[in-house]
Amino acid sequence: MKLFFTSIAKSFQDAFMVFLMWRERHIKEKTFVIILALLVGILAGVAALVLKTLIHLISHALTSNINIDEGSLLYLIYPAVGILLTMLFVRYVVRDNISHGVTRVLYAISQNKSRLKRHNMYSSVIASSITIGFGGSVGAEGPIVYTGAAIGSNLGRVFRLSPRILMILVGCGAAAGIAGIFKAPIAGMLFTLEVLMLDLTTVSVMPLLIASITAATVAYVATGYDAEFFFLQSEPFVTGRIPYVILLGLFLGFVSLYFTRSMNMMEGLFRKLGTPWRKMLVGGSVVALLVFLFPPLYGEGYSSIIDLLSGNTESIVNGSIFYKDRGSVWWILGFIAALVLLKSFATSATNGGGGVGGTFAPSLYVGCMAGFFFAYFINTVFGLDLSTKNFALMGMAGVMSGVMHAPLMGIFLTAELTGGYELFLPLLIVSAISYGTIKFFEPYSIYTMRLAHEGKLITHHKDKAVLTLLKIDNVIETDFVAVRPDMNLKEMVNAISRSSRNLFPVIGDDGKLLGVVILDEIRNIMFRPDLYKRMYVNQFMSIPPAKVEVGQSMETVMKTFDATGAWNLPVVEEGRYVGFVSKSKIFNSYRRVLRHYSED
Repeated sequence: MKLFFTSIAKSFQDAFMVFLMWRERHIKEKTFVIILALLVGILAGVAALVLKTLIHLISHALTSNINIDEGSLLYLIYPAVGILLTMLFVRYVVRDNISHGVTRVLYAISQNKSRLKRHNMYSSVIASSITIGFGGSVGAEGPIVYTGAAIGSNLGRVFRLSPRILMILVGCGAAAGIAGIFKAPIAGMLFTLEVLMLDLTTVSVMPLLIASITAATVAYVATGYDAEFFFLQSEPFVTGRIPYVILLGLFLGFVSLYFTRSMNMMEGLFRKLGTPWRKMLVGGSVVALLVFLFPPLYGEGYSSIIDLLSGNTESIVNGSIFYKDRGSVWWILGFIAALVLLKSFATSATNGGGGVGGTFAPSLYVGCMAGFFFAYFINTVFGLDLSTKNFALMGMAGVMSGVMHAPLMGIFLTAELTGGYELFLPLLIVSAISYGTIKFFEPYSIYTMRLAHEGKLITHHKDKAVLTLLKIDNVIETDFVAVRPDMNLKEMVNAISRSSRNLFPVIGDDGKLLGVVILDEIRNIMFRPDLYKRMYVNQFMSIPPAKVEVGQSMETVMKTFDATGAWNLPVVEEGRYVGFVSKSKIFNSYRRVLRHYSED
């Protein structure tokens, strides 16, 4: 039986290789990439549909019988159970870290030749549906980006495509995931350009468009053509409100900064907790308590967004122990302010405790609440009549633009989610100001800052992108003749005769680099036989202007070259000599990678 299946597998493999050779002869690579983009769009759209359905089924089964006019102790149980089940699934079934999906996609693009593991095509869908369905205060968008990117990566690897094409297919999968889960094809494409930072070239533009449109079409066919969030603009926007829109943009910029900083602080605290079980206990307890006190923090929170966009303000306290106070204007303000301040803690506690989810939905949620709070507060204090619905909508675009550092995506995603295209001008103003405000304090988005601090981030800056793709290990030269500090000048001359280099590392008995001998600096004494027995290497060696550590980013290495003016620098690992790196070697590698990276 085993021989039979082995024979079948070999026959299939042979047939597939024949197909690959036929494809190379008859289908151009650009055409084949478009075909694969269509397939990636379909698969990612279906994955998004499955994820949304699972979340809805689990959430509805758990919360459909909860009374809205009083607090429920079930909120103290569900989120913790969901985090526990997710942690067990990830730890004992997946056996891999699948949190921070968007960051891991960025890492795969910049450091792993756009290769993602096969289980990423389904593991995030299962894990996040459990987390969110049970009340984890995160979003499904990060996991679906991870899933779509993994679909694109693995499909490209099946057909033996190059890393450059894999990068495009990863972008197609990510764009399709966003387009499918939000019914927002334009936002899906802009996500790939602004967040994943893929260059828009003649090769990438069509696949990205096709994947996004295909995934959105799958969503439209399956669930209808209604916008994700119902929004009817009953109050038209007038130019007299522009000053308040500008103030809103500034306010949302600082809200975005608070969201980002508090998320990072909480992540740092959870990293210090040590064992996964301790993290699960703390994270589950924090989320359960917050959801019990503030039920709108349950899951993605989209129902609360829909209520505020529909003008149904008092429903925000449904299911809360504070339900009886829903008629108080100031109580509503305080409740919504608490949601804005606590959402980041609930989100980071969910992920830190072992749950799986993203920050898309939380940023939309915080933006909606913050925009509503801004208008509601001004109306209450100053007696104005700002449209709370319109400002809630603008808030969604503003916080997403700030947190993701993606103003165009924030604008179009909000418009596509709600159909609020009539507010395009204020959406532009709010997004631009919010983005500009947080950019002054945080140069990187919530997704990219982890990689940026490690020097592993590809950016739109072409020079930095190429330097990121270069690795110090690939440019180290080791054909230098090493000398010892106790060697006399005669032995040094013999070493020079065996070498084709004009640079000689001086190595101690423990292998550590003590200095260097530069041929030009000893040329005046190397032809004096009377000094051969009297002078030693430790007398004429010099200290290099700087040393390069193994593992340093190429951008750091080039800054060291610029600061020292050197042409060659020694490479060490914990002080032990490894080799030399030269500008000429780096420039040659740079040109080679740049040609490959820029091919259309």
